[in-house]
Amino acid sequence: MNKDTTYTISELSREFDITPRTIRFYEDQGLLTPARQGRNRIYSRADRTRLKLALRGKRLGLSLAEIKEILQMYGGANNAPQLEHFLKILDTRRKALAQQLEDIEVVLGEIDLLEKQAREQLEGHKKK
Repeated sequence: MNKDTTYTISELSREFDITPRTIRFYEDQGLLTPARQGRNRIYSRADRTRLKLALRGKRLGLSLAEIKEILQMYGGANNAPQLEHFLKILDTRRKALAQQLEDIEVVLGEIDLLEKQAREQLEGHKKK
């Protein structure tokens, strides 16, 4: 794959198993900037990489604003600031997920208790 490789919206849609509408949405949000050839969009390798990173960010639960901020830093000669910022975002996301996991465990414990109580009451009704 050389640096002049280009992609169509259909090729990227198939490769990443997303709809062309999703790709156009990312364009509208300023995450992708394809060239135009008539009415056709022509995506570069950089666009493909940005799309891949955007999709990864969404999978991690990052907001579009966070993804855009990271992508705006992408491609510079010194990517250390981008990586440091990315690590801060990941740390924040990890903490939020850990809190959600703790909350889920508490709720599951409550469900277990309520389920046990409901079963005991049901058994009590069956014995009468």
